[in-house]
Amino acid sequence: MAPSFNLFLMVLLTCALHTNGCYTSIISFGDSLADTGNAKQLAIFENVELHFMFFPYGETYFHNPTGRCSNGRLIVDFVAESLGLPFIPPYVGGDGNAIDFGQGLNYAVASATALEASFHEARGYSVPTNASLRVQLEWFKQSLSSMCATLSATNKTT
Repeated sequence: MAPSFNLFLMVLLTCALHTNGCYTSIISFGDSLADTGNAKQLAIFENVELHFMFFPYGETYFHNPTGRCSNGRLIVDFVAESLGLPFIPPYVGGDGNAIDFGQGLNYAVASATALEASFHEARGYSVPTNASLRVQLEWFKQSLSSMCATLSATNKTT
């Protein structure tokens, strides 16, 4: 029994080591659990102040508010760190340079819903943002050609 368990463990560790080096970027969608600053940027554009734009948000790790709905890092930050990748920049307000695309983009927005705001409003619920999953996927489609061009150029130089 012990030899087969050791063999299984060795195969599992070998797979884990090989998969760790495969990822070069992260594309993230979601709500406040993954938002690294999109809601903050949207609020700035709309001249609105949100509670997570001020202390104590961000004080534990970043030492200033970053637009994350946390006083430190988010799950997506820990995932990036465990894969040896830099933190993922927010899509909204980014300058769209090659460095941003090379490390991935985060389309998540705090308070985002999977369904459209109109669906919720028709049922009497107010939605704080219109950045539903469909909107995030549209942003992704808009940036996909630039992202692919950046990655293609990067692959040609390596």
